[in-house]
Amino acid sequence: MQADTTISQPTVFLVGGAVRDHLMGVANSDRDWVVVGATPEQMDALGFVAVGADFPVFLHPRTKEEYALARTERKTAKGYHGFSFYAAPDVTLTQDLARRDLTINAMAVAHPASLEVIAAGDDSDWTPDFSQLIDPFNGATDIAQRRLRHVADAFAEDPVRILRLARFHARWPDFQVAPETLTLMRHMVSSGEVDALVAERIWQEITNGLMATQPSQMFLTLRACGALTHLLPELDALWGVPQRADYHPEIDTGVHAMMVLDTSARLQCDLPTRFAALCHDFGKGNTPADVLPRHTGHELRSVQLLNDVCVRWRVPRAMRELAEVVAREHGHIHRCQSLSPDATLRLLDRCDAFRRPDRFKQILLACESDARGRLGLEEVPYVQATWLWQVFYQAAAVATSDIAQAAMRAPEFQAQKGEWIASQIHAARVAAITPLFNQM
Repeated sequence: MQADTTISQPTVFLVGGAVRDHLMGVANSDRDWVVVGATPEQMDALGFVAVGADFPVFLHPRTKEEYALARTERKTAKGYHGFSFYAAPDVTLTQDLARRDLTINAMAVAHPASLEVIAAGDDSDWTPDFSQLIDPFNGATDIAQRRLRHVADAFAEDPVRILRLARFHARWPDFQVAPETLTLMRHMVSSGEVDALVAERIWQEITNGLMATQPSQMFLTLRACGALTHLLPELDALWGVPQRADYHPEIDTGVHAMMVLDTSARLQCDLPTRFAALCHDFGKGNTPADVLPRHTGHELRSVQLLNDVCVRWRVPRAMRELAEVVAREHGHIHRCQSLSPDATLRLLDRCDAFRRPDRFKQILLACESDARGRLGLEEVPYVQATWLWQVFYQAAAVATSDIAQAAMRAPEFQAQKGEWIASQIHAARVAAITPLFNQM
């Protein structure tokens, strides 16, 4: 470990994720920099562009990478906005690193070139010398021991850090949260810090975690510290609620929800599909106790609950609509091979499959995640998707424009118009797909 020393001239350090990911053997093209010993006036004179009037971060004039002046922070109010900053040439690198969240993000490597050379872009051939790692909080040891540990008690001053740690845990599920860090997170929850989080920051971190390697670990970590009941009570309510073991060998609905989410990641689903997979069974959390382990009508209850979440987190409309269809129709899709031709076609219509086949693909992937997110059924092929695509293509081949033209000449058209055309197209599609059902 290299000791922090007094710096008489501005010195630049590579910090954060780029250093961490190198030590973990992970590719990372993003680089963040800290400048120690400089003033805003010096940065401006060298062509760096200030990001904001009250925040000491600047963009490089050529690379547009962020260069932040070394700073300390002081808590002034609840929430993640409640901070004042002190950025001056006398702030040391160690002081700057001490304000960071986790030890694995609090390491640095010095850049040997002057700030002037770096500003001019004459350092393009420089590569970091990681043998000269600056690691005052033993982040490298925590990487080696697969541990997520806070740098200092100042971690408790920013509730976003609970979400960030949970998201990192989803990215590296083989890590463990240090006991003292988990204790601190629980204290933050009990003190009300989590309640100060705003929708935009919650959604930003949740979406990052959903796209991680094992997204369930984010929610399990939030649950372990008590934050889940504040942030997503609709999900937290699922643990301890039983399901029929013949359909769900894992029994617990919370366990099932996490298995579904991880299956969606294993299937490399996109963000909207993973969100739909997460929300599809929320209604099972408020099933009346006297009907358990059955969950009659949970689909519509799930739609209402996920809509509450979407309003609270300001979820984009298209993502919300996909989640609604999956919550409402996943049971019908699972049972699609027992439906009649007419009922199957109405199911496709409710999914808007003919107008939006790409979204229909997302719907089926979310349902496959649900079907395979069960104990012992992880590798069972989802034949329902194959069957519905077969029916879809057969129905989509019907020449609907010809039918519409013919329907407009029928006497019934004047009275019913659009409804008449739709009924004729529906009848033609039913006739087209019926032979497939006769072959089953």
